[in-house]
Amino acid sequence: MENTIPKESRLNIRCDVRARELLDKAATYAHVSISEFVLSHALASAEKIVHAHENITLRPEDFNAFLATLDAQTEPNAALKNAFKRHSEQVAP
Repeated sequence: MENTIPKESRLNIRCDVRARELLDKAATYAHVSISEFVLSHALASAEKIVHAHENITLRPEDFNAFLATLDAQTEPNAALKNAFKRHSEQVAP
């Protein structure tokens, strides 16, 4: 028995005839419905875009430099002190 997740949201897309024909042809070659084809490719593209905007990849030497900076003992500068002061004045304890 196949486990299917109920589809609770609908997405309507309008396109020109040429785009529809191309999508129909591609879906046919992939042996899936046009909805499955469009959704799977849109999701793959969306995952790449979200990943590119939400993840940072560092080379090992850059990562080590980042960690060293986090571990370094430094005194807060004037801007940080002012920010903490403003925060404590604006946010009730």
